[in-house]
Amino acid sequence: MNAPAPFRPIQALPDQLISQIAAGEVVERPSAVVKELLENALDAGSSQITVRLEEGGVKRIAITDNGRGIAPEQMPLALARHATSKIASLDDLENVGTLGFRGEALASIASVAAVTLTSRTADAAHAWELTGSHNGTVTPSSGAHGTTVDVRDLYFNTPARRKFLKSEQTEFGHCAEVVRRIALARPDVAFSLSHNGRTVDHWMVGEMAKRSAQILGENFATARLSIDEHAGPLRIHGYAGLPTASKARADGQFFYVNGRFVRDKVLMHAVRAAYEDVLHGDRFPSYVLALDLDPALVDVNVHPSKIEVRFRDSRAVHQFVFHAVQRALAQTSATAHGSVPSPLPAADGLNATTPGWRPQEQTSFGSILNPDYQPTFSASPFGQPQRQFGDAAGTNGGVAQSTERYGALFGGGTAFGARASYGVEDGAAGYGAAGNLPGAAEGGNGTRGMPGAAGSGYALPQATPYTASSAALAAEEFPLGFALAQLHGIYIMAQNSKGLVLVDMHAAHERILYEQLKNALDAQVSGQDMQVQQLLIPVTFYADPVEVGTAQEHQETLQSLGFDIAALSPTTLAVRTVPALLKNADAQTLARDVLRDVREFGGSRVLIERRNELLGTLACHTAVRANRILSVQEMNALLRQMESTERADQCNHGRPTWVQVEINALDKLFLRGQ
Repeated sequence: MNAPAPFRPIQALPDQLISQIAAGEVVERPSAVVKELLENALDAGSSQITVRLEEGGVKRIAITDNGRGIAPEQMPLALARHATSKIASLDDLENVGTLGFRGEALASIASVAAVTLTSRTADAAHAWELTGSHNGTVTPSSGAHGTTVDVRDLYFNTPARRKFLKSEQTEFGHCAEVVRRIALARPDVAFSLSHNGRTVDHWMVGEMAKRSAQILGENFATARLSIDEHAGPLRIHGYAGLPTASKARADGQFFYVNGRFVRDKVLMHAVRAAYEDVLHGDRFPSYVLALDLDPALVDVNVHPSKIEVRFRDSRAVHQFVFHAVQRALAQTSATAHGSVPSPLPAADGLNATTPGWRPQEQTSFGSILNPDYQPTFSASPFGQPQRQFGDAAGTNGGVAQSTERYGALFGGGTAFGARASYGVEDGAAGYGAAGNLPGAAEGGNGTRGMPGAAGSGYALPQATPYTASSAALAAEEFPLGFALAQLHGIYIMAQNSKGLVLVDMHAAHERILYEQLKNALDAQVSGQDMQVQQLLIPVTFYADPVEVGTAQEHQETLQSLGFDIAALSPTTLAVRTVPALLKNADAQTLARDVLRDVREFGGSRVLIERRNELLGTLACHTAVRANRILSVQEMNALLRQMESTERADQCNHGRPTWVQVEINALDKLFLRGQ
């Protein structure tokens, strides 16, 4: 065991030691120095900032700006502890509108490095210079309007801390990342970064669209959605990356609150929740988002590096950010830049008098809430679907059982429980004339293996491709174009004005059904109170003091979510009611998850997430399977429905539903014009 520390009387610490202790929090590594000096430069109203680094910032960090400058008589105060021009009262502290405000940064940096401060105001005849600390002497110098802070030999007087620094390239990487973060938030300011005398980055003044493309790359620039929404004192603006442009690492996520880069769990959870329906596996979305609000509604003074914040109403902020990002992602790239597609033309041999052709059904492509609905997909001549194509496993009987189970979960009296075998029975009625199926006319399967088809009496319209005028295609009236053929019973090939469109029919139909299920359930409960299930025997479980306090403090919120959670003792909670939607779920696990979310984010999305998981499974099981032959009319109906369905670019597992192959890509493939 370590020997006890020697006894010393209580005494006041010297200023130098106090500053060095503060530097342990503020000046963690060279990148922290860069951050503090850049924030000071921006607070000074600079429009051009130059950052020069040597040996990863350990040997030298020099930052020059063209801001307001510092008067010579105030330069010693700039290097003194807790001296600042940014706040003067408690009211200022509660309404911080600047990036820096503590007055600790320069003094802390000067206590662990050799600092030279050179500055010139607009009305000064020349610049002034101060070296060392606030006890130094201000002397005349040369320089343009603005301020230069030159930091040399970081940690020269605290060698133990210097030993903890990483390699030169690693430290430079951290510094460069800080510059990128701040430059991304301020496209109205020009930034230049050099390392060891070589220019690494240079960004001119421009728009956010251009600055984000320069920093995050062209891949992000071509796969992003613009966001700009207001709600009372809140505004969110910026860009959210498309789910198909997600990354394996979370290094493309930038969130700003009143211009300050933050890593806040409320904001990150809100964005992640908005992506949950469209993100594949453990991928991470890329985004550049800025939240502007009244400074009085956010506390930025909760962390020494000011990278964390605390909102006065975290629930309102969470919901606002979530819904704004969710609405942006609800767009489909096929229709994001145009109007809602026009309905199908009454041409190409299709009309309301054709036997077996029901326009309303085909337009809705699976109105599962219509009790008279019958699937229009023909049976596959290749037999049962093959699992290697990635569709949901299981036989039709298994799907029916699964659907019945989820139907019971939503309530036996609803439409969800009434159609347990929707869309999966072979030989679906509708377009059942097998003679019109590709490959069925000669010596093929005919009507064999397709119960219900032979006796349907319906004739399939001629499977001829839709035609459209060049003007309609040029106007992108139908962004996904018109079907040409089906490939291996899995993909739909279509032609639009840009070239070739390939659609994964199972993934596309899955998304359509999933959105229809969600909309139907939302419409069913819209305007009604949360339906709850009273537990005959309350579920009790051990809870820590935080969980008990959360249950007592947020009773109103929990009741609005359908929960009655009461404290039986300081260490025991009892769940008396749960939402009827999830009455078969584990009450204890569900209650713990809801309490955690309510405590951390001011609300809970556990119920919606659980509900969506169930609906996603149901949609996957009932979507059209691989190896089902579709007529051209059916394929076009699927394309039209995709164009009018939210989030149709991905299935609810995050897989893409369609891709565009442009004509010039095909020309390159076949060396045309070369």
